[in-house]
Amino acid sequence: MQETEPRALISRRSLLVCGSAFAVTGGGWWALYRYRPKHDGGHLTVAQAYAQAISGAILLVDIRTPGEWRQTGVPEGAVPLDMRSDDFMKSLQSLLVQTENRPVALICAGGVRSARLSRQLLAAGFEQIIDIPEGIYGSAAGPGWLKSNLPVRPWNG
Repeated sequence: MQETEPRALISRRSLLVCGSAFAVTGGGWWALYRYRPKHDGGHLTVAQAYAQAISGAILLVDIRTPGEWRQTGVPEGAVPLDMRSDDFMKSLQSLLVQTENRPVALICAGGVRSARLSRQLLAAGFEQIIDIPEGIYGSAAGPGWLKSNLPVRPWNG
């Protein structure tokens, strides 16, 4: 009995040390992944974005993937444009010409990709980029498009 107690104690200590190391590194990774870079562009709530997209004041671009659009639909008034596609920049520039260079508002699932892409587009010379940090599902910035009961349309791509 005495021999098993020290082994159990070592196992608990090992578990505690390994668990702490995982929490520190895993938590650090998660914090970096969720980091929303600051940028000089504006921000809108999902309700503001919807109202402005419907009125034509902004070009609302859903930058998620086709699988995400299929799963949730596309926000009403938004243009689906996968940010990972090879022709993303060309397609965005074409949309801007068609919409008389309206400000572009970007929405993604939870605000991380839209913040990062906003920063990249501003650095690339785009002047009117707006982030919607709530995203479709919500984030620390707010409840998001779906929980706000804003309309979506099916995407069948």
